[in-house]
Amino acid sequence: MIIFDVITIFPAMFDSYLKESLIARAQKKKLIKINIHNLRKWTTDAHKTVDDRPFGGGLGMVLKIEPIFKAVKKLSTRTVLVDKKRKVVLFTPRGRKFNQKLAFQLSKLDQIIFICGRYEGVDQRVAKHIADMEISIGDYDLMGGELPAIVTIEAISRLIPGVLGKEQLLKERITKSGGFIEYEQYTRPEIFRAGNKNWKVPKVLVSGNHKKIGKWKKAHGKIIE
Repeated sequence: MIIFDVITIFPAMFDSYLKESLIARAQKKKLIKINIHNLRKWTTDAHKTVDDRPFGGGLGMVLKIEPIFKAVKKLSTRTVLVDKKRKVVLFTPRGRKFNQKLAFQLSKLDQIIFICGRYEGVDQRVAKHIADMEISIGDYDLMGGELPAIVTIEAISRLIPGVLGKEQLLKERITKSGGFIEYEQYTRPEIFRAGNKNWKVPKVLVSGNHKKIGKWKKAHGKIIE
């Protein structure tokens, strides 16, 4: 089982996601465990302050290092891992681009601690001294790390045996380097009438010839890395 620990100041954003579809089922089957932690839990002042103005000025407030340090320290010591198969991930636009290969690598871990930034960003000392890696899910800026955390959890979880329930088919679509082969897909009706046009399913897919179908899929597959 892989454990996802998510540190955020908006824990309610994950409520509906965790209760739906295959992610909910995977948690019930104890294939994955997702814990959402409110960063304010690790503050000490009456206002539960998690942010402050940046030195040198800036566009907005920055998440402080103190509560993040305490949160990661607590979550790291709570779970005993013999071989330390744990990573602390900070989501930031400056991070390494998340792709299928990285998802494959992370799926081999036992615990991943996600730090979700907000506002103008996170104290840079978190990236330098606390996080093991910085990740970005694309060349654009978001309001926080919550959506990247959801995207990353889903991409990793579908690689965990038993989550999709079709291990053999999944193995056939994963490359040796951890990439993923995506095919064109069709279903009934075989011929769809769109106005005065007929949109047809490729004949080979309804031929029943598995050898030809295999060749067609290989020719029309795209490797996602």
